[in-house]
Amino acid sequence: MPISWRTRLIHSEAGAPPGFRSLTTPVHRGSTTVFARTADLHDEWRQGVAPYGYGLYGTPTTLELAARIGEIEGATHTLIVPGGQAAIALVYLAFATPGAHMLVPESIYGPSREIANDLLRRFGVEIEFYDPLLGAGIAALLRETTRLVWCESPGSVTMEVQDVPAIVAAAHARGAVVAIDNTYAAGVLFDAFGHGADISVQALTKYIGGHSDLLLGSVSLRDDAVYDAVGNVNQMLGMAVSPDDCSLALRGLQTLGVQLERLEASTLTVARWLAARPEIATVLHPALPSCPGHETWVRDFTGSASVFSVVFREGIAPEAILAFIDRLRLFKIGYSWGGQTSLVVPHFDVSRQVRPYGPRLVRFNIGLEDSADLIADLGAALAPLAVGAPVFGAPA
Repeated sequence: MPISWRTRLIHSEAGAPPGFRSLTTPVHRGSTTVFARTADLHDEWRQGVAPYGYGLYGTPTTLELAARIGEIEGATHTLIVPGGQAAIALVYLAFATPGAHMLVPESIYGPSREIANDLLRRFGVEIEFYDPLLGAGIAALLRETTRLVWCESPGSVTMEVQDVPAIVAAAHARGAVVAIDNTYAAGVLFDAFGHGADISVQALTKYIGGHSDLLLGSVSLRDDAVYDAVGNVNQMLGMAVSPDDCSLALRGLQTLGVQLERLEASTLTVARWLAARPEIATVLHPALPSCPGHETWVRDFTGSASVFSVVFREGIAPEAILAFIDRLRLFKIGYSWGGQTSLVVPHFDVSRQVRPYGPRLVRFNIGLEDSADLIADLGAALAPLAVGAPVFGAPA
């Protein structure tokens, strides 16, 4: 039946010739998924049951990224969500019921603390923060109502390395699920599932994105039971992601190994140099003995990454530390980490009951610049803070 050119714009019979093959994953965009017959029509988020019901549940680009993240983490299932914070919120909400008790390390990522303290308490969930170095001692905090135990290792900003196997053993003995923010390890430097965790989340924004130009997160799951609990909530929240961002993450995965090797070497060079400076009291880098939990890092990790913190010596005023940051040329002032550019951020307001550092804590992300240039930049910016040099302001 002849149709008008206007209709032909929508229902074209033209197409590219077959046979094209590429080394890159195609970017599949689409909201509506079409079916050949009404008998095939379904609305199902479980891709193992029916892969493509609606674009909200993922296109082939999204699902390939999920499969590849799951592959490197050793997960049964992986979900891709709009960002790392979305991944964390999803896990919280999947286990949030009135009267539930959740244990969260003091060193947790700031927005994760806010979700726990604010949003979850509104739902009647009881949140208890614990010393991240508690290890097997966490058994004393577990209750019959404990549904979820969070780990983040190393911890955000203060970098404590947790004894995840000991925490898992105690939690599982009481029927609690263990989730870990595994972003620091990019899913590869620490084997979350090999060490017993039930859920591993990542901000793919960081190392797997690798270029500070996308926001994505992943939630990887040990088994079908946890997948059903988390996936069902994910579907109801409508956490759709862009296939274009997924394609950038797929590209970043291919060079992740080279990137992490370079970042580890450069970061250790800079961290060791800072450890020898008189202006610095402590370097909080998991691969250095000065970091709380270093022995656990040696036992459980296969490498270190690009982010670490320093604690300035007593007597250097907060405003002097801020002036040091402002003097840096190559280190840009900004949040996040894992990209190609070195970053620096002061963290004077970190809330800690154990190991408080006060207004002397600064976090660095080392990028892909030459480490000698970064050290020269740091040296020039630190010079006014040298021992014996005048330091303005009241002592910290």
